[in-house]
Amino acid sequence: MQEEKVILVDEHDKPIGTMGKLEVHQKGLLHRAFSIFIFNDKGELLLQKRALSKYHSAGLWTNTCCSHPKPNEETLAAANRRLKEEMGMDTILIHKTSFIYKTPFDNGLTEHEFDHVFIGQSNENPIINPEEVDSFKWLSLEKVKEEIKKDPNVFTSWFKIALQKAF
Repeated sequence: MQEEKVILVDEHDKPIGTMGKLEVHQKGLLHRAFSIFIFNDKGELLLQKRALSKYHSAGLWTNTCCSHPKPNEETLAAANRRLKEEMGMDTILIHKTSFIYKTPFDNGLTEHEFDHVFIGQSNENPIINPEEVDSFKWLSLEKVKEEIKKDPNVFTSWFKIALQKAF
């Protein structure tokens, strides 16, 4: 099986090439990504706990879904694809904001992403893909922010940044 490739971008999100996902994270190169936030009618956010088999941030709580577009794939199309693959969900996604962040991890990998944040609405519980997701829960934004203050280390770095930027 060939390694998944991601889209390298400049600081304006202009594509400048592609590279294998692991190599990009080893070198800490800027690449395109997206984060999805799904809310229900009560205003609760659907959080996922990342699968324990993930190569970084395993077992941490994060936004509903996050990933990378494939080369020549539009970011919105990739977001819809991954939402279905990870959470078994289909809903209308709206682009909310984007930001650049860089986070080194203890295992020597670095996330350096131009992250596009999408929001959507659903009252359905997800049908999680256990290769990607360990578990899920719905929480109000107020409760999420309380939990982050109480124990920030159980949440992914990008989730905490995206939450501040978008909400």
